[in-house]
Order: sequence, then structure tokens, then C-alpha cells
Amino acid sequence: MRVLTCGPVRVYKEAVPIPSAFAPSTVEGETESFDALRKPDPWAEATRRRVIVAFAAVFATSTLIVLPGVLAGVGPDPLAALVRFVLAALVLPLVLAGLARWVIRAVQSLERSREHLVDLYDLARLDSMLDPLTGLGNHRAFQEELLRQVDDSRRYGGVLALAMIDLDELKRTNDEQGHAGGDVLIRSLARLIQATTRASDRAFRIGGDEFAILLPHTDADTAHVLIRRLLASALDGHPALIGTNRLSFSAGISSFPTPSSDGGRLTRQADAALYWTKRHGRTDVHVFDPSRHGTAGDPRSIPELAAAVADVVNRRALRAVYQPIFSLTTGDVIGFEGLVRPTADSGFRDASSLFGAAEAAERIVELDHAAMETVLAGAGSLPAGCYLSVNLSPRTLEADDFLVGSIVGALSAHGLEPSRVVLELTERETIADLDRLQANLESCRGAGLRIAADDVGAGNAGLRMLTEIRFDIVKIDLSLVQRGVLHESSMAVIRAIRDLVDRWGASTVAEGVETADQLLAVQTLGISSAQGYLLARPGEAMIAEGVDLETLAAVATPRLVAKAS
Repeated sequence: MRVLTCGPVRVYKEAVPIPSAFAPSTVEGETESFDALRKPDPWAEATRRRVIVAFAAVFATSTLIVLPGVLAGVGPDPLAALVRFVLAALVLPLVLAGLARWVIRAVQSLERSREHLVDLYDLARLDSMLDPLTGLGNHRAFQEELLRQVDDSRRYGGVLALAMIDLDELKRTNDEQGHAGGDVLIRSLARLIQATTRASDRAFRIGGDEFAILLPHTDADTAHVLIRRLLASALDGHPALIGTNRLSFSAGISSFPTPSSDGGRLTRQADAALYWTKRHGRTDVHVFDPSRHGTAGDPRSIPELAAAVADVVNRRALRAVYQPIFSLTTGDVIGFEGLVRPTADSGFRDASSLFGAAEAAERIVELDHAAMETVLAGAGSLPAGCYLSVNLSPRTLEADDFLVGSIVGALSAHGLEPSRVVLELTERETIADLDRLQANLESCRGAGLRIAADDVGAGNAGLRMLTEIRFDIVKIDLSLVQRGVLHESSMAVIRAIRDLVDRWGASTVAEGVETADQLLAVQTLGISSAQGYLLARPGEAMIAEGVDLETLAAVATPRLVAKAS
């Protein structure tokens, strides 16, 4: 048994095979030649056989030629015949045997050199697959094992989960304790993973502070439980930790074959969930959700998405559309929501994928500013008596360099008064710095802008905003509006939002009104205004053409009228 030492770990091998976790590369030509070296050398074996056969043939020939003459008394001198016999039958074969031994030794030396080369290759291969700091597999090992496990799962109909993990405090530790302190933190997490994961799981360090764990025969929900247990162990202070009492990390999870259909998508989706977790509070574990993490179906990596979003911003590959907002009392248009769509050459299929990519790549602030500029550039024809709504994310309004003066200046450049503009605070991202957000919103209100809460009811973030921030307009998410005609619980939420907004003296807008039943329901609930495809679709021109609400609502189902009231 030989012992291979590589970094801080010792790997024991009988014949120095590559571990299954670090299977040979699939790069064509890289391993095939070394696999051939591991097999017996046919040339060496043939040479050895030829030498033995030649020695036997010479010995037999010399014996057959000389021995009969000796026995028959050939020649006048029997002693001379005996000498010739000894030379031919004994000395010559001995000489040939010496030559044969020399040849065989050369062959054996070649064999040993070949075996040594194989061992060196195995050592180099093993070294190239291990992270020297932690002893875990490195990025190359991860890529190869990922392909192997995805192939196995596809072949046998199994499931596979991938967890991407990122240390939360590595930068601060490096700043305070130097890189030696950061190395201790990295080794601690590696030891914790090795101590708490299952024997079938495979862990890798794939970047500076980023780890990956492949969990075969495990679906996303089970992986979520396992990684949350790992996080709890890290926070509670597991005995495996070294040099620190506790540590924290963020994690994202995806699974194969659903929603990820291949290894590349599995990695990207777990990575997207990880980035979302880091931007929304850290120290948590999230399973990839296409509607939340925004890169479903997009094969590009996070750096590629960042570059694509930057290209859209730099080229202004955006076009503005405007959806009318109607009074549910008169049917008149009272405002327009300015929206953007990516152009055909932008590389994004729709606005949802564009903004989802911007969030995943942390480029949302840049995209928000570009979108606002695009909307304002087409707002010169805003009809009299109407307002314009512009969407901004909490991330933009919390930014260190946010200045209300820049927004007012942009409005002035396009001939718009602040009193005619509403800033819609979207719910795409949760609030990270509530105090800064409140201060910046008050500055906007002081400059004459009105503030709206967008998509309220789509999640907890919007409802939380209502308790923390005073709004002039509250927009009820289309999911509540469209479910409201079917579920009493949704109707109760809409009533509660309406009562709260009424006490503020603010106004409400129902989003996503697409049927007569929905229109009649929100009218009956006392919602003051609405927008949706039933009333008008978004268009490039601002057309302030009212609608006949009675005619639109006339086909509503009677039972729904009683339910809404």
C-alpha cells in the first residue's frame, strides 16, 4: 500500500486509482494515454518472451550439433571434442544468458519507469483536484463530479441537489485579522461540512469563500433541511470549528431534474438563489424560485448577466410604454404608469427577465436610472390633469449616492413638474436600510413628488412597507385582485388595505383588472382607481380616452356582486 500526500490530507491508495469523487477528466486525449500506461506493456512482454525463446533455441541447437559428434568419437582428439562441447553447450548459453539478463533488466527498468510515470501522473492528477487549504475538491473536481452525478441521475432516474455556500464575514475577517484569519475561517467551514454532511455527499471549495455541496438522491426540500442544519451548527458553535466560536454563511439550492434540466443550469440556478440570499439579509438558505430569483431559463452565468445588463444600460436598449390608470368613479384617465421593455437586440426576452437578471447581478440601480430616463424621455405628451408613475426599487432609493436633486433635475430636463410625478416603490427587493429609505422618501415628498407602494399583497415586504412608510398611493397587486373574485380570504385582505389607506387619506389602485367580475369586485369594495387589460393595454402613446365602466361591468356574474359587497 502506498500513501499519497497532497496538501493537508493523506490519501491511501492500493494501486493509486483516482477517487470516484475526482473522476478522470472527460477532456479528449488527456487521460486515455495514461490509462494505456497502466496496462501491461505489450512490447516489453514480447521482448521478454523473445529473449527466453532465443536462449532456449541456442542451447538446444548447440547441444544437438556437438553432442552426437562427441558420442560418436568424431575427430582424433576426444579431449578437444569435449572442450568444443563444453564451449558450445555451456559457455555460449551462459554468455547468451548474460546478454539476455541485460536485455531483461533494461526491459524491467522501462517497466519501472512506466509505473513511476503513472504514479507521478496520479499524484499530479490528485493534486490538481484538491484545494490545498481545505483538502476538499477544487473547482475542477466540482465540474467533473457534477457532470458524472448528473449523468448518473439521468441514467437511473434519480434526483440530485446542489447547494452553493458563501461565507458571510470573510472580507471583514481579512480586514481585521489579515488573510491568515480568513484562512482559518475557510478551514473551519470545510471541517464543519466534512463533519456534518453524509458520506454520500461531495463537498468542494470552488472559490475564495464559496463552497459547493453535491447531494445525490436528494430533492430540493430535503437539501434545504440539511443545509439549514449545517447553518444552525455553524451559528451554535460546532466542535469541528477551529479558531472561532461560530461562523455564518448564506446558501442557495437547486435540484435536478426539476427545475434544472442539466448541470450548467443547476449551477446557475443555485448561484442565483445564493446571490438573492446575500442581497436580502444573508445568513439564510433559499431554494431557487424562478419567480423570485429571475434567471429561470437563462443559460448565462451571473457575470454574463451583469455584462448583458450593463450593455442594455449603456446602449439604452429600452423602449417606454405607458398604461393608463382610470378613476373607478368617472371612468376617466387620471394617470399613466411608465414601463420599459427591452428592445429586440437587447438579449432579454421581456422586462421580467431583464430586471430579474439585474437583481441577480446587482445592477438594479443602474437599470432603474436608465429605465426612468427612458420613461421620462417619452413623457412630453403627458395629458393635462394626469400624473406619471415611475418605478424605482428600494435598492435605488437606499443607495449612498441617491440625491433627490438628480430626479428633480431629470424631470425639469423633460418639462415635468414634480407634482405630476409619482415614484412607485417596487417590491422586487426587501428593504435593507429602512431609516435611509424613509429619509430619502421624505426628501422626495418635500420636493413635491408623491410616493406609491407598488404590488402590495404580493408578499410580506409590501405589507411591511405599509406599516413603516406613509404612502400617497397604494397599488394592490394583481394576484390579490384576480383571486379576490374567487376567494373570500383575498377579499378580506383587500378590505383591510382599503381601510388602512382610507385612514391615511391616500388613494388605492387595483392592478391587473382583466375581467368584468374583477372590475365589479374592486368597485364594490370601494377601490378608487384601477388599471389592467380590461380597461387599456400599455402603449407607446399616452391616450387619455375614458371608458364606460357600467358597460364593462354589465357582464359580471351576479353572485360575485353579492360576494364583493
